[in-house]
Amino acid sequence: MSTQSEYNKPYRWVVLMVYFGVVAMSQMLWLNFAPLVSFLQVTYGVSELMVSGLLLSFPLLYVLLSIHSGKMIDKKGYRYAVILGSVISTVFACLRIFDSSFYILLIGQTGIAIGQPYIINAISKLVSDWFSKEHTAMATGIGTAGMLIGMALGLGLTPVLNDSIGFSNTMLVFAAISLVLTLVFIFLAKENNLKLVKAKASAVKGEINALLKIRNLKILLIICFLALGVFNGLTSWLEPILKPNGINAEDAGLIGAFLIVGGILGSVIIPGLSDKLKVRKPFLVLCCLVAVIILYPLCIISDLTTLYILGALMGFFFLPGYALLLSMCEEIAGIEKAGTATGILMLAGNAGAVIVILLMPVVNGTTNSWMNAIYLMVFLMFVTLVTAIVGLKETFVKA
Repeated sequence: MSTQSEYNKPYRWVVLMVYFGVVAMSQMLWLNFAPLVSFLQVTYGVSELMVSGLLLSFPLLYVLLSIHSGKMIDKKGYRYAVILGSVISTVFACLRIFDSSFYILLIGQTGIAIGQPYIINAISKLVSDWFSKEHTAMATGIGTAGMLIGMALGLGLTPVLNDSIGFSNTMLVFAAISLVLTLVFIFLAKENNLKLVKAKASAVKGEINALLKIRNLKILLIICFLALGVFNGLTSWLEPILKPNGINAEDAGLIGAFLIVGGILGSVIIPGLSDKLKVRKPFLVLCCLVAVIILYPLCIISDLTTLYILGALMGFFFLPGYALLLSMCEEIAGIEKAGTATGILMLAGNAGAVIVILLMPVVNGTTNSWMNAIYLMVFLMFVTLVTAIVGLKETFVKA
């Protein structure tokens, strides 16, 4: 059995930070193309729908592989799963350097998308292995801050590099970063308590059905489905949403980066406050409420300074909800089932992402204003807020 001294090992910060690096890599590679939608359409002569496949492949494959990755994490340990996902992602990131064909890029993105669930779904297990209950949300927040830094680099750095050194060299830079971060994780990451980290095979059998019978987890899945759907829809279509307001691709990328930078700060501060006060639900409700308030003006205002501020505020208050969802999921399921439970949670979130990403241009129709898509996102966030207030019960059980 794990003791308090096992949670106080200084090496826990090394493990968390090398995981921080590879999870940032995964998100960075995902969003490389989000601010380059128009550029890719012109360069390769493909439609907006075809370009969206570069982004849509990630949530779609996450849905298909999330449960498998969660089971692998519970059976073989999170280190094994993260290394597998990181190596796959790096190999296919290298493939994107050969950019002569749009379909090579699509194959590269698809391969990176295959690796992503094995990296991201490990966070709850890793945090529970190295950190005590009173610090799990804070540690999860730091881990998710790595995801957000990767998103910020993908959204903000990609168009700048593309303009300055060209597309092929930009892909080379990101492939090199991926290789370095993967090697660092392989050499420095280790598990703290293997008996806790690896569930017995007999315990895994039938646990999905058992988890889905827990009412609070089902409510959490609904919230994750809606909230991650909105977030992925917003980040995937941010450039065309803002384009009618006179915002160009580079500025749209910077607004997205401000959103993510705000989220990085919020993901460290808000989960830390949640740990300190030993409550989860009020902070999750706050995350949803602020998103409902800010989302509409963020999408319709044309003043850049105001958009930077709104983006940062949206990120600071909304994105920490992801860390809270992960912590609540582990608290509901327990450490032995944390990998599988996180896999189910992320399956729900990415299923929402697939649906919302596809639905937004459909509801938008032939217009260029994207107003119908904006109304859809606001409505979905309002439903998320009501669900969190009415349906969810507190998950932090005080000792």
